Amino acid sequence: MRHAAATPLAARGRVIAIASGKGGVGKTWFAITLAQAFARGGARVLLVDADLGLANVDVQLGFQPQHDLSAVVAGRLPTEEAASRHTAAGIDILAGRSGSGALAALEGGALEAVLDAIAGAATRWDRVVVDLGAGLEAPQRRIAAAADTLLVLATEEPTSLTDAYAVLKLHARDRPGGDARIVVNLAADAAGGQRTHAALARAAATFLKREIPLAGVVRRDSRVRDAIRHQAPLLTRHPGCAAAQDVEAIARGLG
Repeated sequence: MRHAAATPLAARGRVIAIASGKGGVGKTWFAITLAQAFARGGARVLLVDADLGLANVDVQLGFQPQHDLSAVVAGRLPTEEAASRHTAAGIDILAGRSGSGALAALEGGALEAVLDAIAGAATRWDRVVVDLGAGLEAPQRRIAAAADTLLVLATEEPTSLTDAYAVLKLHARDRPGGDARIVVNLAADAAGGQRTHAALARAAATFLKREIPLAGVVRRDSRVRDAIRHQAPLLTRHPGCAAAQDVEAIARGLG
């Protein structure tokens, strides 16, 4: 990100991108819950919905922001004015535009505008959580490479492991030595999640010569579905459930 290097480290927040190689692994739900966990820990948090063209953070939370990321890309509003406050979650949200093909095809100046917006946000918020679109297209890769930390979501399904490895492989190429970590979601139990991570870590060590640590395991929990169905943040609706505890542990581990 072009502005990040000009900002003193002590005054700069941390940008954490959430990615997956495929849809259906709970990426957006996890991004929302992680952002809320940071906020509950005392951080000022901005959640950026950069799932370009298929944005759905606002849908999951059941709110209608007045502005979205397209206003920032077009130069109509700065990030701090385009962001909306979600009181129940305790976070600010820069929404995407659901169903728009324009953002999905970002390139050139438009992509640079998104990168600059995220970098600028890190000077105003303690944590900037970026929900990337599933897949391996160039815009997602550029944003992932610019983040301080990339969290790659995977499940125990073989296709999810294959796709997560592809994301890690491209990130190793785009950001050699970058901080990439695995989050195993929808795990039957902690041990199963650790085995899933171990399989990915072995592949990364063997073929990428790269150590990929485990950021954490999120256990399968029926109360996640309940929170999504009611369009409510999990840590508000079911703060003591197993999945809530797991995500809060991940937030603490990220510092």
